[in-house]
Amino acid sequence: MNSEPDRDKADLCPPAPRQPRNQPGFDVVFEDDFDGAELDETNWCRFYLPHWSTLEKTRPRFDIADSRLRLRIDMDQEPWCPVGDPGIRVSNLQTGHWSGPLGSTHGQHRFKDGFVVRDVVAPKRLYVPKYCRIDLRARAHLDQHTLAALWLIGYENQPHRSGEITVMEVFGKDVAAGSIALGRGVKKITDPVLVDDFRDDRLPIRLGDWHIYSIDWRPDGIDFLLDGKIISCSSQSPDYPMQLMLNLYHLGDPYCDTDAWFDIDYVRGYRRHAP
Repeated sequence: MNSEPDRDKADLCPPAPRQPRNQPGFDVVFEDDFDGAELDETNWCRFYLPHWSTLEKTRPRFDIADSRLRLRIDMDQEPWCPVGDPGIRVSNLQTGHWSGPLGSTHGQHRFKDGFVVRDVVAPKRLYVPKYCRIDLRARAHLDQHTLAALWLIGYENQPHRSGEITVMEVFGKDVAAGSIALGRGVKKITDPVLVDDFRDDRLPIRLGDWHIYSIDWRPDGIDFLLDGKIISCSSQSPDYPMQLMLNLYHLGDPYCDTDAWFDIDYVRGYRRHAP
């Protein structure tokens, strides 16, 4: 387990406090602060790409308490897709779903060749924006085998609409004392128009502290923000609807016992005011 010994904290970005709900120039159109006792299923689908596997194998493990969501990976949790992605365990929530008919190759996030639809799940569009601001206030505790992330992926009811915007992505192996390698950017997946434009430079924050990871996605590009400050930009901008994918992964087989977790205080989606 990665640990952070006592040290001078002057070089670290301090934990980020909760930000006001209302942001100048934006309207809130999606929000979950996990104040209820149960998952709000008007916001989230409780599975991970079930069409490539089965609905039951892709169910997440999580807790909701003290106005926080905690994603976790349990000892008895099976790989999400033993045939196509063996050894990978995932606890994921997503805000939409679409796939083609049984046996077809049409479905969201075709990140590997050879996937075919194995389970038919009804399409859903809970929050599938085209251009938005997203704020995630979160913290995590990872080990060498785990990954925490928030992505947007194309709804992909048309095959070329497959790109990904990575709001944040952290591998446990890249967590050090006083810093993390913070992944963010654009991935083409199978979109013929996009090119991979991804950064994972090291930033002086503690993964176990609360920080706000954000994007401002506009028709002319995307800004990536940490605690309200722009840290990188992309001139690319997928021009189709995308859904949120909030997840914790255990990578590799055999399974290694872990107490990794990914805590989410809130997720907010904003629409920019019309000029």
